[in-house]
Amino acid sequence: MAKLTLKDLDLKNKTVLVRADFNVPQDAELKITDDTRIRSTLPTLKYILEQGAKKLVLISHLGRPDGKVVAKYSLKPVGARLKELLGEEVLCLNDCIGDDIKQEIDQAKGKVILLENLRYHAEEEANDAGFAKKLASLADIFVNDAFGTAHRAHASTEGVTHFLKSAAGFLLEKEIQYIGGAVSNPDKPFMVILGGAKVSDKIGMIENLLPKCDAVIIGGGMAYTFLKAGGQEIGNSKLEKDKLDLAKSILKQARSLNKEILLPVDHLVVDKVDPDAKSEIVEQIPAGKIAVDIGPKTVKLYQDKLKSAKTIVWNGPLGIFEMDAFSKGTLEVAKFIATLEAVSIIGGGDTAAAIAKFKLEGKMSHISTGGGASLEFLEGKTLPGIAALTDK
Repeated sequence: MAKLTLKDLDLKNKTVLVRADFNVPQDAELKITDDTRIRSTLPTLKYILEQGAKKLVLISHLGRPDGKVVAKYSLKPVGARLKELLGEEVLCLNDCIGDDIKQEIDQAKGKVILLENLRYHAEEEANDAGFAKKLASLADIFVNDAFGTAHRAHASTEGVTHFLKSAAGFLLEKEIQYIGGAVSNPDKPFMVILGGAKVSDKIGMIENLLPKCDAVIIGGGMAYTFLKAGGQEIGNSKLEKDKLDLAKSILKQARSLNKEILLPVDHLVVDKVDPDAKSEIVEQIPAGKIAVDIGPKTVKLYQDKLKSAKTIVWNGPLGIFEMDAFSKGTLEVAKFIATLEAVSIIGGGDTAAAIAKFKLEGKMSHISTGGGASLEFLEGKTLPGIAALTDK
């Protein structure tokens, strides 16, 4: 069922409540170290203002204050950064519900108002109906642009939709279009790249996407559980012993579906995980050695497979990319994807961080803003924050 989006709404003279994802990283001095999440919601905010909205009331959480007021989780630094980026005055209030807050919104001279951290109230995560109703009473329309929290049924994502007409902002709409499209109706050939440390994190995604895709390319720490399951020696490389049977059954399932699973054929190995450790490329991993990246033959194998792809979904780096010495495999595959005509969808979290590190963001079709949310969406799960929006 299609959901209402921003362009379906008449916003003129309306007070619009926007759930944003301003859960940004900060340093010890509470300076924002990465404002990507604030920047990514700007198109939605600017559009609402351009359409003549009376007031734009922003709500978000920051960190995990567990239902208490914790000064270091205040959204005030976000308000200051938002003012710079939006070029508009931003009024920061000290709470997010109550008659005083309602009055301050009504009397505000500017149009943009940022309410205080939703998670200062335990009722937010409990999806308390009374709390949701108080939030809803502040506005005429609700817009959800926080994909990063769409997998959680909280008062500000699901509860509030019971009291207001609710639509997806541009950022949320893009996530639905790209990730939802890849899951339900991808252009073929459809290739899935999975990396990261653990098989256990990716089980749901493999089970959902294996029947739909043409091939699965595996790297990162999780590859070694699969190699071990296939009878190869992996030295001291990352292994989830309790997932060996699962890895075997996934390999068996792939064979029965006639789907190809590609695993590393050579490896960058070290004695210890240290950027200065002596490293070498091997095809067979010697006892005591730890694989930290895919080797050049594997990079070539993966690039050759990806060449024909029309849709690529990538979730999880192919090596310990945070250390430059072990980032080459992830970098080379990313640079190659950047040259293709394919629709390239990058799952949030570490994969998005790797693409940002390599300065390739502009070369990918879509980089998801939500780690856990994109993972659940790729698993084929229904996300409460999306399901709750008003149907068209």
